[in-house]
Amino acid sequence: MDDPNLIVGMERAEDAGVYKLSEDLAIIQTVDFFTPIVDDPYMFGQIAAANALSDVYAMGGKPLTAMNIVCFPIKTMDISVLREILKGGLDKMKEAGVTLVGGHSVEDSELKYGLSVTGTIHPSKVLTNVGAKVGDRLILTKPLGTGIINTAIKGGMATEDSIERVTRCMAGLNKRASEIMQEIGANACTDVTGFGLLGHAFEMIQGTGKGMTIDVASVPVLPEVMNFAKMGMVPGGTYRNREFRINKVDIDTKTSPYIIDILFDPQTSGGLLIAVSEEKAEELVKRLRKEGIEDAAIIGEVMGDSEERILVQ
Repeated sequence: MDDPNLIVGMERAEDAGVYKLSEDLAIIQTVDFFTPIVDDPYMFGQIAAANALSDVYAMGGKPLTAMNIVCFPIKTMDISVLREILKGGLDKMKEAGVTLVGGHSVEDSELKYGLSVTGTIHPSKVLTNVGAKVGDRLILTKPLGTGIINTAIKGGMATEDSIERVTRCMAGLNKRASEIMQEIGANACTDVTGFGLLGHAFEMIQGTGKGMTIDVASVPVLPEVMNFAKMGMVPGGTYRNREFRINKVDIDTKTSPYIIDILFDPQTSGGLLIAVSEEKAEELVKRLRKEGIEDAAIIGEVMGDSEERILVQ
């Protein structure tokens, strides 16, 4: 049944659902949870919470309340682990100004944690992953490579510096980036998560007739990621992402295949990918970096008459 108040539903691969309550108020709803990707339970809680909140930020909204989602192997894991996970999640919610209002837990053989989140936005200010205009610049706010480094961690190959850097990156909120994006004015936005940069970038042009270019030299990448990619420390999700979307990507012959792995690398709690007019792009990057989002960079451009393809050069 069609609902005239449903602003964003399941028609496209959007970050969250949006429902209009009144002429000047809409709610944003999203949910996300996953298995641990770091050994520290407190930091896992922080990362999982930041990841779930990100969908609201990507749409330009303000998250208000959240509910915990927990799957826990009570018979094989000490309850102190769960306490630390929940503490990490709660501390991240407090940082975001979000109120925890409840949750639900089930016994499971595999540990999982995340949040369902409700936020608000003005109905006319919703940012979706479509809406980019020809000539818009593409800005990425976090470096790539979390999937590859997490694979290296599992293989015992990552240094302490790499572990610390990737953990801090994943636990970082997209809150301030979202606020600055709204202040300056963007045309479209998504966050970069499981489908990798190229997968989520394609969602921005799918069905629009537009295309885009990605300048690999401008894409921020976490330290050591290239070395790990060359060693084959690449998660299975990278290959699935590549297989699914490679037919929509044109790759310059001089581009390293390892770079393509990085561009398809599934991200956990990745950054925002923002489409903004050429006139505002430099200002947006300047503001983001001034506010401590140091890796923010212009990485590409939206093109016309490109038959919905991405040129990587």
